[in-house]
Amino acid sequence: MANDRNTCWALAPALAALLSAAPAWAQDADQPARLAEADIVVIGERANLLHIPGSGATIEAEDLERSRVFSVNEALRQTPGVYPRDEEGLGLRPNIGIRGLSPTRSSEVLLLEDGLPLTYGPYGDNATYSHPPLRRFERIEILKGASQVRFGPHTVGGVVNYISPSAPTEFGGSLFVAGGDNGYGEAAASLGGEIADFRLLGHASTTVFDGVRDNHGLEFADYSLRAERTLAPGHELIARIAINRENSQVSYSGLTQAEFDANPYGNPFPNDRFQTQRYTGALTHSWEMSPSLTLRTSAYSLYFNRDWWRQSSNSGQRPSDSGDPACGGMANLNTTCGAEGRLREYHQYGLESRLAWETAFLGAEASIETGARWHTERQSRLQVNADTPNGRTPGVIAENNLRTADALSAFVHADLDFGRFSISPGVRVESIEYERTNRLTNAEASTDLTEVIPGLGATFDLNDDMVIYAGVHRGFSPPRIEDIVTNAGGTVDLDAEESINWELGLRGSPIAGFDIDVGAFVMDFENQIVPASVAGGVGATLTSAGKTRHSGIEADLRYSLRDAGLMQSDDLYFRTALTWVGEAEYVGTRFSSISGFGGVSVSGNRLPYAPEWIASAAVGYARGEWLNLQAEMQYTGEMFTDDLNTVAPIANGQRGLIEDSTILNLAANFTPGGGDTTFFVTVKNVTDELYIVDRARGILPGAPRLWQAGVSLDF
Repeated sequence: MANDRNTCWALAPALAALLSAAPAWAQDADQPARLAEADIVVIGERANLLHIPGSGATIEAEDLERSRVFSVNEALRQTPGVYPRDEEGLGLRPNIGIRGLSPTRSSEVLLLEDGLPLTYGPYGDNATYSHPPLRRFERIEILKGASQVRFGPHTVGGVVNYISPSAPTEFGGSLFVAGGDNGYGEAAASLGGEIADFRLLGHASTTVFDGVRDNHGLEFADYSLRAERTLAPGHELIARIAINRENSQVSYSGLTQAEFDANPYGNPFPNDRFQTQRYTGALTHSWEMSPSLTLRTSAYSLYFNRDWWRQSSNSGQRPSDSGDPACGGMANLNTTCGAEGRLREYHQYGLESRLAWETAFLGAEASIETGARWHTERQSRLQVNADTPNGRTPGVIAENNLRTADALSAFVHADLDFGRFSISPGVRVESIEYERTNRLTNAEASTDLTEVIPGLGATFDLNDDMVIYAGVHRGFSPPRIEDIVTNAGGTVDLDAEESINWELGLRGSPIAGFDIDVGAFVMDFENQIVPASVAGGVGATLTSAGKTRHSGIEADLRYSLRDAGLMQSDDLYFRTALTWVGEAEYVGTRFSSISGFGGVSVSGNRLPYAPEWIASAAVGYARGEWLNLQAEMQYTGEMFTDDLNTVAPIANGQRGLIEDSTILNLAANFTPGGGDTTFFVTVKNVTDELYIVDRARGILPGAPRLWQAGVSLDF
């Protein structure tokens, strides 16, 4: 379904905004020359966390380099409250859960890149089947508190914002080359500088990996270009374009229990293929009208094409005489068995403006931000059934859908500083129109919803270095198009996912070199949306689970002897991120969604895929600027995989307790003479622990012991 000419269409809104904004650039030419930051700020520097009215965290470039993280999942493990679940081994399809929420396809999380939507269907289908490589970004921000109402539509779990590096003013670049076992190879390069008043930064990377299972070869390439220009005093422009391509041999289905026992890293479907093309463009113009007033306007667009050809969608679906008469069973998998093509094409466009100003209000120093956004999505979804394992010509068209979501949103948020005490009220409004057309039957239907999302945060300074923060806000996640509009032309009474989220925490530096952030949280859901069946993963029909409740404590602790003044050039440092989700359960009247158990009450049972304990801890030693050694432990507690809280595994592998796991990672970085070239070596899962990460579509194993070695060079 992909066609390269869609690149032009994906970038068209950004180019149009560039032309339409041109007259404004010529204004205020007599203003003093100032560099107006055009990027949309979610948190900013780590130091900004001290006075944010709610929980948040940043993962800096130094954190990523010390650990030599292999994927975005490994990076996010450094943050409390976040549970990133592995799938294929490279983090190309991250499954991010926050505070006990389902991690499947990161559907409960708002993913952003430089403050703009990263996913291709945040309103109509917030499932992450594609993710840029972590190598493209320099840092990550995670925001979970009441101030996340500045962003939307998803305000239940939190915001993950990936920050790309700014373009340099002087010519320079970097080179990264690495290799390892399981066929791993990666090369990345960036180059930038100032040319004809434009600051440019280009980045390219390519990665190959045999994956963590048999018949799971992965190939991924990413190309991006960032251009910045000071148009006039107070006027800044940033343009970003990116192209991502994946061509992988990867299956959707997990293993049955018998298949897992025979070969835990096996995959019986060598003919499956996963191919994507993704084109993104964004243009942000910042107009600093005065030192206290700034307007940022962004136009963004995305085209995403996904073709997933597979012979099984879950471990309960295996070729058989009844399911595929021409197949005759698994023995004929490579000859007469057919394949299903799940073909998806997404178009997304948006225009957003944010006005920020500093003023005095109600006797306080006030920082106020307000904004509005228009956003539209189009999904073309086709399922075709081919007659042969590698056939790509449809024998039967099983689905042909057009799904659309059009949204208008607006927000206002203020930080009112009264000295030691500050208060931060905010409110967001989301209005969404859904439409679905069945092109096979011409059945169509539409519906809409509007939601008001208020939030209130506060901080109190105990002293210059310690702050108490608290907050409450309404969590909101819109339903998918397919769950609220039926294929037969009807609508479903499926309410939006809503919750009331509370926080209370303590953050700061009680002594030199020691940073602490400890907070308690409660999420009371009026209506949590869960899969109506176990199999099928994110593709399963969703249903209202009614009232649920999450509560717990999370902690982020860091200590450095160098920062404490106890060491000079050397350093011994420690960091840990702890999450305890003591409660994640059905609290309303609720019966099981498992077939055959509809009359069994699950009230009081724990929610699936909500481990009680998650922990990450690292200790490291730095010898000046030339050597850094680090050991890291990642712990995930046991978890149930269905609403019945089944312990014993069933035959198809889709239900049963997932045991806890402890993974040890080692990393060493060597920079001769403290220069610009660093050699590194890592070992992931040093003890080669065998563990399960998922059972939704059958058993998926975690990565075995892997090593990588490489070199990075700045010039």
